[in-house]
Amino acid sequence: GPQLNAQLEGWLSQVQSTKRPARAIIAPHAGYTYCGSCAAHAYKQVDPNITRKIFILGPSHHVPLSRCALSSVDIYRTPLYDLRIDQKIYGELWKTGMFERMSLQTDEDEHSIEMHLPYTAKAMESHKDEFTIVPVLVGALSESKEQEFGKLFSKYLADPSNLFVVSSDFCHWGQRFRYSYYDESQGEIYRSIEHLDKMGMSIIEQLDPVSFSNYLKKYHNTICGRHPIGVLLNAINELQKNGMNMSFSFLNYAQSSQCRNWQDSSVSYAAGALMVH
Repeated sequence: GPQLNAQLEGWLSQVQSTKRPARAIIAPHAGYTYCGSCAAHAYKQVDPNITRKIFILGPSHHVPLSRCALSSVDIYRTPLYDLRIDQKIYGELWKTGMFERMSLQTDEDEHSIEMHLPYTAKAMESHKDEFTIVPVLVGALSESKEQEFGKLFSKYLADPSNLFVVSSDFCHWGQRFRYSYYDESQGEIYRSIEHLDKMGMSIIEQLDPVSFSNYLKKYHNTICGRHPIGVLLNAINELQKNGMNMSFSFLNYAQSSQCRNWQDSSVSYAAGALMVH
C-alpha cells in the first residue's frame, strides 16, 4: 500500500491539471512500471470535489463477450482502500436486459478494470467515503451495439457528478501480437507506430464514432479498448445532438519500448480527457 501510494503520488506530482474537471478520461491499463506516468496525465484532470460516481469501462481480454457485463461483487479492494460498487446504478443497468454477469473468475482474471482501481482511489482520496464505482466489462461490440450502449450511457455522461474512465492501451506491435503494420515513409518502426496511433488519437479528438470505426477497419490498429472508446464516442455523439458542447484532448503518449526491427515488440499508451463546456 505505502509503496503504491508513493508511486502514484510521484507520477501525479509531475503533471499539470489543465483539463479539470474531466467528464471522461481515456487511460492505459498495463503494469504501472510501463504506463503509470502516462496514466497520471488523465487522472490529474479528475476533480474529486464534484465526482460522485465513476463508471469504469474496460475491454474483455479473457472471455468472448458480445455484450457488456457487470460484476457480481459489492466491493473491489485496492491496497489503498476499498471501492464500493454502486448497486443502485447496477440495478438500473441490469433492468435494461442488455447486460450479463461476469463470473468471479472472469472478474479476477481481467486487468483492464483492475488497473484503474488504485488510480481511481488515489484521485478520489480526499472524498473517499463519498463516491461509488460502476465497473462495466465491454465485449466485442458491433457498431450498432456500440451505438445502443452509447445511447444508454449518455444520460449518465450528461451528469456532472459522474466520471467515465475508459480503459485502453493503444498499438500492440510485434510478432507476439500478430500485428506488424509499418509505413516506411515515417522512418524507424517506432515512428511509424506513433504516426498510426496519433492518427487514431486525432480522430478520437474529433469525437466522431464513424470515422473511428473506419480508421480501425482500414489499419486494424490493435487498440484493445476500441469498443469502450466506441461506446464513449457514441455517448458523446448522443449528447452533442442535444446541443451539449464537448471537447476531448490527449495529454500524453508513450511506448513501452522503441521498436527498430521485426523481432521487437511494444505497446503504446495514451492519456486524455473530455471536457464539457
